[in-house]
Amino acid sequence: MSQLGDQRLSLKGALLLLAAALVILAPGLTGLPPVDRDESRYAVATTQMLATGDFVDIRFQEQPRYLQPAGVYWLQALSAATFTDPGSREIWAFRLPSLTAALAAVLVTGVMTSLWFGSWTGLLAGLLLASCMSLGFEARIAKTDASLLAAVTIAQFAFMRVYTGAARSRWPALIFWIALGVGGMLKGPIILLVVGLSALALALWDRSLTRLAPLQPLWGLPLALLIAAPWYVAIGLATDGDFFRVAIGDNLLHKVGTGQQSHGGPVGYHLMGFALTFWPGALLAALAVPFAWRERARPEVRFLICWIIPAWLVFEFVSTKLPHYVLPVFPAIAVLTALAATSAQPQATTRWLKVLFGLFLLLWLAVSLTVSLLAPVGFWIYEARLDPVAIGLAVAALAAVAVMTWRVFAGRPDQAVLAAAVAAAVVSLNTYGLGLPRLEALWLSPQIAQAARAAVPACAQPQIISTPYHEPSLVFLNGPRATNLTATPEVAAEALAQAQDCGVAVIGAAQQDAFLRQATALGLSTRTTGQVAGQNYSDGEDLALTLYVVAPAGGPPAVAP
Repeated sequence: MSQLGDQRLSLKGALLLLAAALVILAPGLTGLPPVDRDESRYAVATTQMLATGDFVDIRFQEQPRYLQPAGVYWLQALSAATFTDPGSREIWAFRLPSLTAALAAVLVTGVMTSLWFGSWTGLLAGLLLASCMSLGFEARIAKTDASLLAAVTIAQFAFMRVYTGAARSRWPALIFWIALGVGGMLKGPIILLVVGLSALALALWDRSLTRLAPLQPLWGLPLALLIAAPWYVAIGLATDGDFFRVAIGDNLLHKVGTGQQSHGGPVGYHLMGFALTFWPGALLAALAVPFAWRERARPEVRFLICWIIPAWLVFEFVSTKLPHYVLPVFPAIAVLTALAATSAQPQATTRWLKVLFGLFLLLWLAVSLTVSLLAPVGFWIYEARLDPVAIGLAVAALAAVAVMTWRVFAGRPDQAVLAAAVAAAVVSLNTYGLGLPRLEALWLSPQIAQAARAAVPACAQPQIISTPYHEPSLVFLNGPRATNLTATPEVAAEALAQAQDCGVAVIGAAQQDAFLRQATALGLSTRTTGQVAGQNYSDGEDLALTLYVVAPAGGPPAVAP
């Protein structure tokens, strides 16, 4: 099965896998400004947690954050407090838990895969997971999904150890229940959904619970509850049960029944997006499907199938859909793909499978071209220039894609995985490390924060009042207590009147007349200090924002530019 024998992944192999994963996942960690909207909401809530000392009731400014448990906020708070001054709001420190969790998921996937299938297969499985586009994004932003992936990966591989009879002690069961409890503190019931559906599918397939009994739930379940229950009890008492009403009634159940925040999609949404979310390994994963079905009688393959299919179907039928929802099943896909790539058995295919693969290949090539050209096209669209470094890296990525395709058709899919990792690393460097951080037109919040500091240099902390630009990244960069996202230009004028010398109003072009009328009615004299223009990528709207401050007595009043 493995070209290098059936030995476990060595320490050298594990370090090599970690190094490769860092090369793929780390670019952009420090260079990317805070991303809207979810990352910045998490980061703001974490800064407020540290400032107030309230580690139970999580808030974004004055709004409760009753969507997920507190686990990821605790991780971010620990990271920010350990590596930086939290008041400096350096976003990379809030992202470290995501990167660390992503690396942990990759390492666990590689090491655990090698226990069943050999070191070469384990190394390839880890590389496939590290290379996938979905994890590449989640590893770089400060939110829950990379951490949840780590918990699911640890729990499922411990479960797989028990199910296949490879466990020789209680350690796998102990690790399983600990990971389950930690996962419950990261994103509530999602880990239970993935693990529980796997267990149910396995029990139905085997028509027996015998293989599940060694999990020892009589002591394991109380252990998992001991990890998660104290915070759930505390938040229930602190909010008089509002957390559960919002998190379960308004959030979870509404996601099942309706597409929240316009994030809907048809059944098949995740399947249609797989060529992108698991790129570049999606092409090899498509080749692995017949192999996985043919080998389904093997307990370890059966477990991986039951890890993937039930959860995937649920995510397809849930009304709210986002590309990263299926990320918890990607480790299993990576293992099956690596196993098929290192199999010495011939891959028998029928005509209709060849036709389907040919169609998928065309889609995959289109996705490959798109992601490879993201950086140079971005420079052309937003800066009207051709960046030679971005173009060179794009050519290198496409060359790696060509090598990968060649090795697939040459019958060496294991070598194609290595080419895929190179393609992913080059695209990562080009897109996250080079392109996105330099496209200033996309990052309005850093421009606003910098312009506001220049507008009131005598003030240690500008008081920014903004309408209609309401992105949470501005709140993070300027501070939750020093940023007022006002509903109307009239309210913005009133807030500027209260802030006086340290106030900076950031007003959109369509709101300027109303703002100035209200300022005049309040007897407030204002002057302009500059403009910020660009695109709000959260909604695709082009904005021209004017900055206003209170004019000195006797100064000329501001007029709309």
